[in-house]
Amino acid sequence: MKIALGVLVATLTLTAQNANDTPQSHFAAAKVAAGDDFQNLLNFQCYGPGPGGQRTPPGAAPAAQPGRGAGRGGGRAGGPPDRSTWYAEPVKVFNNLYFFGQSEYAVWAITTTQGIIVLDTIFDYSVEEEVASGMKKLGLDPANIKYAVVTHAHPDHDGGAKFLQDHYGTRVIMSPADWDVLDKRTNGTKPKRDLEATDGQKLTLGDTTVTLYITPGHTPGTISVVFPVKDNGTPHVAALWGGVGLNTGREAVQNYIRSDQRFSAIVKQAGADIILANHTDWDRSKINLPLLARRAPGSANPYIVGNAKVLNFLKVAEECATARLPGAN
Repeated sequence: MKIALGVLVATLTLTAQNANDTPQSHFAAAKVAAGDDFQNLLNFQCYGPGPGGQRTPPGAAPAAQPGRGAGRGGGRAGGPPDRSTWYAEPVKVFNNLYFFGQSEYAVWAITTTQGIIVLDTIFDYSVEEEVASGMKKLGLDPANIKYAVVTHAHPDHDGGAKFLQDHYGTRVIMSPADWDVLDKRTNGTKPKRDLEATDGQKLTLGDTTVTLYITPGHTPGTISVVFPVKDNGTPHVAALWGGVGLNTGREAVQNYIRSDQRFSAIVKQAGADIILANHTDWDRSKINLPLLARRAPGSANPYIVGNAKVLNFLKVAEECATARLPGAN
């Protein structure tokens, strides 16, 4: 009798757990994690392009769809888009971190005692003005860009890498899997194959070490990064999630979820209190960069959000991906 009762309790518990493991429950968990901080990420990841197609959140317009090489500053037939649609001013974000991206796409530049590491390179048509000229505007020399870490093989992130290679001898780093993707691409500007990242690789330049993690899902070899920054001399840890959007294939979405869970554990252990992305919608850069441009001395840096909110960002991405997994093909 006791055995039968135990089996019944276990069965009811499992049934209750399964009842809570529904797309709706994961959408709800993502909404809680997003709070007021990551609404753009929530709407794009849970309701934008991906498994099951475009969705519309209750009471909202369809989510925005940043281009992967087209639209929203991503180029068009007959030449690049008008400058007014993509240009953004450079901004000093921390003592050793700068933004040199476009209105929709980020380039993060880490300065060290022996040169500069950039994370992503935006498009071929914008890299010279945004990165090279932007650095000069803020007193940096683009000839000191020693490494370009390309988070993934999409033109909005790898398109400018060839310019940096050709003009400054910058070493370009990608994962082997994404170099393979790039090698197969038959159109567009792309760098020559160079350095291959390894999972957990420590990239040291001068007084700074950045750690590269291969987090497949958005692409086969997306790279996410953890690195130190200083704000008015106070040390902090930044984490960059290398690729936000979801593909429609089941294996890619499953890889995404596993990568997100693993990276969450990494940034929790590292105590990362800053979350960055390579699209300005997702990490509040569209809000934070203008605030920094007029930041008063001694005031808080809006990018410093604490470890709990860094984990919330990754939780939104994970829960949305889990919710949409049943729609994957």
